[in-house]
Amino acid sequence: MTQETEFDRLLADKHISQAAFQHKTDWVFDLDNTIYPAASSLFPRVAERMTLFICEELGLNAEDAAALKTRLFRTYGTTMHGLMKEYNMTPDAFLAFVHEIDLSDVSEDAELDRLLGQLGGRKHIYTNGTVRHAERILEAFGIRQHFDHIFDIVASDHIPKPNPAPYDIFLAQTGIQPEQAVMIEDMARNLEPAAKLGMGTIWLVSDHDWAHKGASEDYVHFIAEDVKHCLTALSNAG
Repeated sequence: MTQETEFDRLLADKHISQAAFQHKTDWVFDLDNTIYPAASSLFPRVAERMTLFICEELGLNAEDAAALKTRLFRTYGTTMHGLMKEYNMTPDAFLAFVHEIDLSDVSEDAELDRLLGQLGGRKHIYTNGTVRHAERILEAFGIRQHFDHIFDIVASDHIPKPNPAPYDIFLAQTGIQPEQAVMIEDMARNLEPAAKLGMGTIWLVSDHDWAHKGASEDYVHFIAEDVKHCLTALSNAG
């Protein structure tokens, strides 16, 4: 079965239904490759700066640094967490450097602004990035005003998704009742802890193979093509 055929089947089986999202009070969005499409050039800009940081800190050439970045990400959930585990790095310099990407070509998105405004309830960001990175992205798209809370990798004690421990911290900080909340992510496996807590889950399909892991599991309740498709379907579900 091809990836496209599998996605078509999953999308048909797990399209957003009207009844599932009535009376939800909280919407939890991932940031990178979720607020903006996975096909966007934005996250590759972060990845490029990760490679550069590794080159400079560990004295590696670009090819070896990129390979290390990918291995650490796949093994530990984030490259930073891998650097902390294997190289005893402190995270502050890494986080500050890799997230200072150029956003000068990003314009405010009136359609995304409108769709978020139509979605009732509180909206939150839960990201493996930083608050500053999230705020820069949200402000560039002109949608910062829609989000009540940004929970980042620092607030999670530098433990990345899908480790379940930070999800409990996030719920405690926001006062979210899991059964009244929905989590929206591009990495399917990150939805597992949310579903176990009682949250509804929506996976946004991604071209990246690592984002598909777990997409066919029961903890992925619904699937959408991208955030705008998701928000349009949610508006119609209301």
